[in-house]
Amino acid sequence: MVSIATWNINSVRLRLPIVERFLKEEAPDVLCLQEIKCQEHQFPAAALAELGYEHQAIHGQKGYHGVATVSRIPLKEFNRHDWQANGEARHVGVELLGPGKGMVLENVYVPAGGDEPDREKNPKFGQKLDFLSRMTDWAAKIDRPTMIVGDFNIAPLESDVWNHKQLLKVVSHTPIEVETLANFQAAHDWVDLGREFIRDPERYYSWWSYRAKDWKANDRGRRLDHMWASPELARQAKSHRLREDARDWEKPSDHIPLITEFAL
Repeated sequence: MVSIATWNINSVRLRLPIVERFLKEEAPDVLCLQEIKCQEHQFPAAALAELGYEHQAIHGQKGYHGVATVSRIPLKEFNRHDWQANGEARHVGVELLGPGKGMVLENVYVPAGGDEPDREKNPKFGQKLDFLSRMTDWAAKIDRPTMIVGDFNIAPLESDVWNHKQLLKVVSHTPIEVETLANFQAAHDWVDLGREFIRDPERYYSWWSYRAKDWKANDRGRRLDHMWASPELARQAKSHRLREDARDWEKPSDHIPLITEFAL
């Protein structure tokens, strides 16, 4: 069994204690982090290596964005794509070299897209759609068993948000974003592993805003984080779960970790 986890940590240095807690409690083979918010030399590589995660691929930048994949399994960095075409650190891909050898694991942080779902009024929204369009062109050419995980910043299904009707005009759940993500999914026939195990219309959220005083009571969540796989790889997935309790840990991220296990 090989277990893969993903988590938008919202500053890895600030939240290192809960990353360490998660790794000790869940012990995934690989952890993909998004929004690490640090340069590569600032990443807490030594602290994670001490926990057994000595194999690392880090794509960082100063203060913003950034992704990192840390692993107990040997790996090699496979690629870095600039799907926003502006130099931001939003992707790193690795190839597993130990158990699961040959599997390609892509770790991505899709832009949030600003507040206004109109590319004319809000250039950030257009950048998000263009990012996904470039990802779609890339996905159409994939010819190896691949998994893509991370913060997609889109909740596609009605059951992925706390109120479908209220969020139809809110960035992350607008029809144009959902359609754009569906085009990306179709380009490689990606299997949405979360929804293979937690079937629609069951409630499934991975993010709750910091603005809510009591996130549990309001439960105004959205499923922004995803784990998708090539069809042949998806057939080897044996379980999928989330650590919703991590939203309550000390100094939490606004996202929670997801874990998928494979029989490879």
